[in-house]
Amino acid sequence: MSRYVYDDTRAIGHPHDLAKNPYYVKNINFNLRPERHQFHRKIVKLGVLLPADPNQVFSLVKVLPILEMAIPAVTKQDGPLPGWKILVDYRDTLCSSVEGPLAAFEFYVNGSADAFIGPGCEYVIAPVARYAGPWGIPVLTAGAQAEAFFYKHPSYATLTRMMGSYTQAGVAIRNIFEEFNWRRLGMLYHNNGPSSGKGNSPCFLTLSAVFTVLNKKTSGSDNIITAQFDETNTTNTKFKELLHKLSLSTRIVVLCANPATVREIMLAADDLNMVSSGEYVFFNIELFSNLASASSKEPWKSENDTEERNERARRAYSAVLTVTSPAPEKKEYLEFSDQVKELAATKYNYTFGKGEVVSTFVAAFYDAVLLYALALNDTLQQATDPRGQLDGAAVMRNMWNRTFQGITGEVVINSNGDRVASYSLLDMNPNTSKFEVVATYVAANKTLQFTENRPIYWAGGRTTPPPDTPECGFDGSLCPDNSLPVYAILSIVLSSVVVILAILSVFIYRHYKLEAEIAMMTWRVSWSDVLQPGGRLRGSLHSITRRYSTGTTFSDEATSLAGDRQVYTPCGFYKGCRVAIKLVDKQRIDLTRPLLLELKKMKDLEHDHLARFYGACVDPPHCCLLTEYCPKGSLQDILENESIKLDWMFKVSLMHDIVKGMHYLHNSDIKSHGALKSSNCVVDSRFVLKITDFGIHALRTSEKDSSAHSYWTRLLWTAPELLRMPEPPPEGTQKGDVYSFAIVMHEIVNRQGVFWLGPGIEFSPKEIIETIRASCLRPNTSHHRSCEADDAAELMRRCWAEDPTERPDFGNLKGAIRRLNKTQESSNILDNLLSRMEQYANNLETLVSERTQDYLEEKKKCEELLYQLLPKSVASQLINGQSVVAETFEQVTIYFSDIVGFTALSASSTPMQVVDLLNDLYTCFDSIVENYDVYKVETIGDAYMVVSGLPERNGTRHACEVARMALALLDAVRRFRIRHRPMDQLRLRIGLHSGPCVAGVVGLKMPRYCLFGDTVNTASRMESNGEALKIHVSPDTKALLDTFGTFHLECRGEVAMKGKGILVTYWLLGEKTDPNAPKENLRWSKTKLFQPKAVHFRISHHSGREWIKTPGLQADGGQEFSSRGL
Repeated sequence: MSRYVYDDTRAIGHPHDLAKNPYYVKNINFNLRPERHQFHRKIVKLGVLLPADPNQVFSLVKVLPILEMAIPAVTKQDGPLPGWKILVDYRDTLCSSVEGPLAAFEFYVNGSADAFIGPGCEYVIAPVARYAGPWGIPVLTAGAQAEAFFYKHPSYATLTRMMGSYTQAGVAIRNIFEEFNWRRLGMLYHNNGPSSGKGNSPCFLTLSAVFTVLNKKTSGSDNIITAQFDETNTTNTKFKELLHKLSLSTRIVVLCANPATVREIMLAADDLNMVSSGEYVFFNIELFSNLASASSKEPWKSENDTEERNERARRAYSAVLTVTSPAPEKKEYLEFSDQVKELAATKYNYTFGKGEVVSTFVAAFYDAVLLYALALNDTLQQATDPRGQLDGAAVMRNMWNRTFQGITGEVVINSNGDRVASYSLLDMNPNTSKFEVVATYVAANKTLQFTENRPIYWAGGRTTPPPDTPECGFDGSLCPDNSLPVYAILSIVLSSVVVILAILSVFIYRHYKLEAEIAMMTWRVSWSDVLQPGGRLRGSLHSITRRYSTGTTFSDEATSLAGDRQVYTPCGFYKGCRVAIKLVDKQRIDLTRPLLLELKKMKDLEHDHLARFYGACVDPPHCCLLTEYCPKGSLQDILENESIKLDWMFKVSLMHDIVKGMHYLHNSDIKSHGALKSSNCVVDSRFVLKITDFGIHALRTSEKDSSAHSYWTRLLWTAPELLRMPEPPPEGTQKGDVYSFAIVMHEIVNRQGVFWLGPGIEFSPKEIIETIRASCLRPNTSHHRSCEADDAAELMRRCWAEDPTERPDFGNLKGAIRRLNKTQESSNILDNLLSRMEQYANNLETLVSERTQDYLEEKKKCEELLYQLLPKSVASQLINGQSVVAETFEQVTIYFSDIVGFTALSASSTPMQVVDLLNDLYTCFDSIVENYDVYKVETIGDAYMVVSGLPERNGTRHACEVARMALALLDAVRRFRIRHRPMDQLRLRIGLHSGPCVAGVVGLKMPRYCLFGDTVNTASRMESNGEALKIHVSPDTKALLDTFGTFHLECRGEVAMKGKGILVTYWLLGEKTDPNAPKENLRWSKTKLFQPKAVHFRISHHSGREWIKTPGLQADGGQEFSSRGL
């Protein structure tokens, strides 16, 4: 017996190179043993039962290449059956109900099939599936879609349908008909003749299921008219007779036949004028076609027909809607199709049609192998003994209720073993003459989803689907004769004439009255009646950018709301009322009748939320418009002023005011605003929002320079449909006003400016407008999350919908805005006014509190800075406003020091090195000085001056404090390392002297605390006459130190001192911790005398270094100062 065997162990890695891989598929002969299965040997046997006739949808030459591609996919290393061998044997069923069951019986007797792939023909599937149930062999097929196969138990227990059923197609068609409200239809389909011996055709089985599904929803079978034909012996005349018969009972015709036959039917329909009338729709049920194939996209075209008939067919197909299975259009599937076609041509000598893509009905056998492999893998994992009895029912249970990704897309097998199939509705695009998907029935959620931006092009130029029944019925019975007698007609005519005359009289009266009112020009204002104030008032910054013709005037009261963002714009008084004067940029105004009529309409407008129009002055050169003056500024000014706190109630009130004003405006003679924006919403002294800058567009000018920033900013509130117009109407549209309100509403809710796109997103107005024109850009609504903000964001999205028809009107918005206020704010003007004024007062209190706190913080900073410049006691006197009087101190001790050789050291160093040296040294000194009761007076270059005993007196302790400080400084200098000259020793020279002095503050601009007296001079002489690394002490200081008994001093001898003559001076050597301690402990006492904690000093503003005082590593246990980079 001959069969094909797949040897996976040698084919891995070369699944598609069939010509060069001799191990992929080979023809061998072997005798099969009648054993149930060989799963324990990792062998699977598949029996293929399909017809060899290539004209059949499920022919062997189309399916076998697919099986050869499926086997490597399931047996590869990461497949469900890695390393398995899959034996494929096939038989030609001839689509015969005799040959097919015999072939299946042969497979069963020989034990050569663990599963059946196929059959495809319904009359073969029925007996094979009935036998396979008791045999325990799973049957996987893309056929068996007839309604009878739905009932699996007990007849078809192991049948799995990989392409769903005709019943599912009927459900899809029913949803389409319900969408268009069609209940009456006709069916025209092909069926095999009784003498053919082929049984009923697939079209008969398909429409039988469709009929059953539709019959449940219609009023009975009378609403479904059927007509069948045998396409082997039917002529064009026969088609016309059948179509004429159907046209007497229905307008919706469902077709099912060979594509070439459907083309002939449509040509016959065109001859009967059933296409151009637009009253008929033809549904072509083509479940076995493929959308990706060229023939399916252009079914009207025939290569063997004339161009004239092709053009007629194309015109006829404009009335055709095709129902078919969706074909995957992914790149992977198209590559798979090319590989199948190549394998079929090279190995099976079958060539697919030009441009044809492998049908999903054939590709479903690939998914069948994959499904069986997945289920078998699960079954083997669940079985305790793979050598034991493992029947097909166990595998079948793991195939049903399963979802996996197949070559045709996502495959969902339900609990009945049927694939849940979706269907596409195709319509011909008149521009390309190709059929495109216009809707998809999604079986998962049982919904019909239409393709976005792809309407159905109905025949005859219709824009709506035709009804299934003519208005008067097919026989005119629905339109009875309602003709009236002659006397009734005369009565009606006379009555109509009287009514018409009455109406004409009313219109004539109103016309003359209107003309009289227009001639009166009650709106006209004389410039002499307008009183100018003494000075010009300040107003909105945004108003002036809109030019004088659309400017808004504000008083000084607006300054408190808008801060520094104010400029000047004119205002005045007219008849005792303060008015905003909006200049008209025209040299001369022509008072045409339309302009006069519009001015009258503006004058007659009066509403609480519309800025009142007082009139217009048309006398050159003072052409202007006078409108109500609102002192609180524009809404845009208020929103941009962060000092004004707006709670949700206040925001809703503002939005409610806009909606009420726009609702009135839309219902008035003005009809629309055209330029609604936050800068055109002004607030009066009672915090009532009013809308301005509407109407009289002939007198208003706008920015025309597209390079100006203000030009693009002004367009941010404009609706997309108006932006896309080359010349949008200046008065705008009502739906455009709703869009503008949504942008203003976004400003109010978020307070982030106009068209805020989100944090960190910065687009220029021009970029925003160009993006809106090209796509659907909208402001950010997800940044502020709260219950109220979410409700407002949803309302914004409704108002700025891309489709203007989806936007609500202001009448509906009144209720929607009112519902946004969860606190149920009263709509009474007085109640709202009181609550708003209370909120305003609270804002002012909060602002005063914040400014007071800022003042106190700045005051504290100034005091701290003054404490660093002057002694705290002196600084406190200055802060309290007291005058600082120079004070005499009877006894203090003064410290002077400088660096020996500093001039030479500076000469050999760069200026930055000198600065770094002094900064490091004095930072070290300051850290030591703060540990003693001393006051650092100043540093000048390398000189360092410290005093103790002032400004706070401390008895005689000043000498002791300064001496200990000097010893600590000298000890620190010995360990100090110069950053740029680490090997050099810094030599410090110190001088001390005690005596009286005077201290006081000198200067007003940069006050300094200075010391005066001979004691200062003597201390300086002690330092200048000293020696490096020694502390030179005067006799006065020595006498004070002797009273403590702990300091060790050594007499230096007589020293000539300028201004003092000869003095006997001393060297301070150290301090003993115990007066009775021996001298050998002196060195230890000196080094251990000062042990402060480690201190960090940051000097980033000078040298970028950080000083750290840490215990050193010297042998004598001393401390060392070092520096490191920050």
